Amino acid sequence: MTARRRLFACAIASGAVLSACGGGGDDPAPAPPAPVPIPAPPSVTLPALVADAPARISAATPFDATCTGAASGDVVYLNAEVEPYVTVNPRDPNNWVATWQQDRWSGGSANGLITATTFDGGATWTRTAIPFSHCAGGNAGNGGDYQRATDPWVTFAPDGAAFQMALASTGGSFTAGSANAMLVSRSTDGGRTWGPVSTLIRDESQFFNDKNSVTADPIDPRYVYAVWDRLAATGGGPAMLARSTDGGATWEGARPIHDPGQRSQTIGNVIAVLPNGTVVDVFTRIDYVTNAPSNASLNVLISADKGGSWSEPFRIADALAVGARDPDTGAPIRDGANLPQVAVAPNGHLWVAWQDARFSGGAHDGIALARSMDGGRTWSAPVQVNSAPSAQAFTPSVHVTANGTIGVTYYDLRSNTGGATTLPTELILARSLDGTRWTEHRVSATFDLATAPVARGYFLGDYQGLASADNVFIPVYVRTNSGDNANRTDVFAVATRSLAAPASSESTARVARAAPAAFEPSAEFRQRVHENIGRTMERRVPGWTARISGPPR
Repeated sequence: MTARRRLFACAIASGAVLSACGGGGDDPAPAPPAPVPIPAPPSVTLPALVADAPARISAATPFDATCTGAASGDVVYLNAEVEPYVTVNPRDPNNWVATWQQDRWSGGSANGLITATTFDGGATWTRTAIPFSHCAGGNAGNGGDYQRATDPWVTFAPDGAAFQMALASTGGSFTAGSANAMLVSRSTDGGRTWGPVSTLIRDESQFFNDKNSVTADPIDPRYVYAVWDRLAATGGGPAMLARSTDGGATWEGARPIHDPGQRSQTIGNVIAVLPNGTVVDVFTRIDYVTNAPSNASLNVLISADKGGSWSEPFRIADALAVGARDPDTGAPIRDGANLPQVAVAPNGHLWVAWQDARFSGGAHDGIALARSMDGGRTWSAPVQVNSAPSAQAFTPSVHVTANGTIGVTYYDLRSNTGGATTLPTELILARSLDGTRWTEHRVSATFDLATAPVARGYFLGDYQGLASADNVFIPVYVRTNSGDNANRTDVFAVATRSLAAPASSESTARVARAAPAAFEPSAEFRQRVHENIGRTMERRVPGWTARISGPPR
């Protein structure tokens, strides 16, 4: 019996002992517990949505312009902020913590990360720099003296402790003398102050750790989960986990929880925890095929014992992004392609959103959404969330409020006027009670994406933040300051308030569109997906496609 079949057999066997059932390998993982009961659908309807005025939460850079060196041809965009994330304190709905990259470099990463904290629901913010990098005060005595930092992620535990994670690096990936590390810091006062930096893993030129996230267990404050992919110079990129079982006081050693092999890799690992305690890791798997297009798929790992052991992957869907571009000039947009986002509903349903071109037959990307009602074992067919199907849509985030409302934010180009000098863009929030009927609101004013920092494409971030407080969505996002090359981008936060009066910008309710039942990408479509996979990796690790396309090493 295969490992996956054992997992299913144990899940359905009457009176089965979970600890005796396994997922794969010689040390089988226990089968996930049964999903929590599904309550009746909400009896309410979505009211019209009015957003508060967005508040700029970033400010002028605190870093010196010469605090780190530049590689050949590398450009630093001082005052440019990108890639924010946000979390809300479960003990205090007015306490939010956001984090982002500060002073983005064209060749990768930023001078440092900035963290902003509010205790009055976004009215006022204080900012600080955690010493993840040299510019932010990092040194050998407090976590390491790394040139740059990137991939900010932040999470609150149920006891109010906050955890922030970053990738720090010196030198180029896989180059002599380079170093990279996954770092984490804890706050016990709502983000006012942060404790010492802990190193979860540190590698030099033979490995590159990438695309991290950190999730505090929302049920048990003892557990915190950090995941990422670890690329090897010889190929491959397993999903890695470092776990704390004592509320972040100490961390277990990093270990692989899924290794797809030397000709494959993971990317975009994100942990979510179901109400019954099941832990899942959602990720993209990329398979490099000799003399054929590479392919990618969305998958999930399941753990029934707080991350101690894991199932084999359960497949969600093919990942079929072709990547966003300026439709008039062809200039690339660095987006969230191949990086899934996940949310858990109060009833235990899992929702995964990603960027995908299946709804246009491979012409351009839209926003796909799928649901699992059994803890990640099986998934619905993807549906299209974005309401302007002829416009490119990219970089989705997904979140579910305490009352079960599903929210998806994304950027799209529906307002593009066809001019070659600007690229009008907006952030959209779509809301639904059932994942089928949706209403939309424009969160941001229209801005010119062509003003954004160029990091192998116009760059606002691989992801944006989306949380909620008291059932109010809180998007934290980047938009450009159109035409201001001295301050290209800022980070904004906005609370979306549900009011009785209709909002003129609210769309009427509509039904999400599914891809054809017998959908099969054409050879041309598969080639475009292959090319975009290459761009995804080259933007993160220059030279990766040449390294992986050769014979096995």
